[in-house]
Amino acid sequence: MKTSKIISDLVRDNIKGIKPYSSARDEYKDVATTEMIFLDANENPFENGVNRYPDPQQNSVKDLLATIKNVSKENILLGNGSDEVLDLIFRAFCEPNKDNIITLPPTYGMYNVLANINAIENREVLLDENFQPKVSQILKTADNNSKILFLCSPNNPTGNSFTVPAVKELLIKFKGLVVLDEAYIDFSEEESWLQSLQKYPNLIVTQTLSKAYGLAGIRLGICYASIEIINILNTIKPPYNVNELTQQRAISRLKKMDEIDNEISQLKSERDRLKKELECCVDFIEKVYPSDGNFLLIKVDNATKRYNQLIELGVVIRNRTTQPLCENCLRISVGVCEENQKLLRALKSLV
Repeated sequence: MKTSKIISDLVRDNIKGIKPYSSARDEYKDVATTEMIFLDANENPFENGVNRYPDPQQNSVKDLLATIKNVSKENILLGNGSDEVLDLIFRAFCEPNKDNIITLPPTYGMYNVLANINAIENREVLLDENFQPKVSQILKTADNNSKILFLCSPNNPTGNSFTVPAVKELLIKFKGLVVLDEAYIDFSEEESWLQSLQKYPNLIVTQTLSKAYGLAGIRLGICYASIEIINILNTIKPPYNVNELTQQRAISRLKKMDEIDNEISQLKSERDRLKKELECCVDFIEKVYPSDGNFLLIKVDNATKRYNQLIELGVVIRNRTTQPLCENCLRISVGVCEENQKLLRALKSLV
């Protein structure tokens, strides 16, 4: 495993020399050869479409993603949802009971859950009043054991993207890995940081097929990073972490980019229409925050009261009032036109 000096200094010592498990399909890869019979993996030989182990490197999926995203296939790792990808990053780079990470609440709660699971301290630095990173405070909070900084942009639950100058400064000055979680990037007018992978060796970009691609049910997360980082993560990932059905469904969907782009366009249009309606026509809404995601964060007079009222009317949204800087805030996912109309009728009926 060949790594750059920067990455070598960050990776856990016990991971540096680890030898990955070698599966049957790693040792003999040419499964498409019809003349061969496969008696090497203790599989059930009766063909039913899924009796054989899947491609452990998901090459067909990666080929499509590499073309769509304009990155090298070698810069991609796939996981059983983004949560597995994030967990692999923790386990590769963070020494339990020694290292720490930095997160910027309000943000995606799984970062803190994974930190607890892996016995890693989570140092929280609240976003500022505009939901932007406090760069100087983040850098002051970091020390020699700060291994990962998590930047969720567009951010969940606030919906905004972080400014380019702030992200650039953190990429340059933070001494650990910077994980840019771009789960909602397809709904944003801002550019992805994918094309900056070569410029910043400590950059990891995570994306997902759960949001814009409409495949939340198949659980497929994506990690884009330097070849050095991808090689490290490949040494510790389970050999068949993405099953055959997930791979086939992903391939089918990724071949329909025109359809996906049309759905994204509709959702962005509905998001903008919904924002205007909420701002002008619902008296108890105090603010609708700008959003680069497929959701809106709104500030109301009493979030818990309005949440429960909507439940009674058959509309389920997310109450975020317990999150830092989100007092009396509700998060609303953008639905299809009919769903958004039902939401608006429900909100306008509340007293």
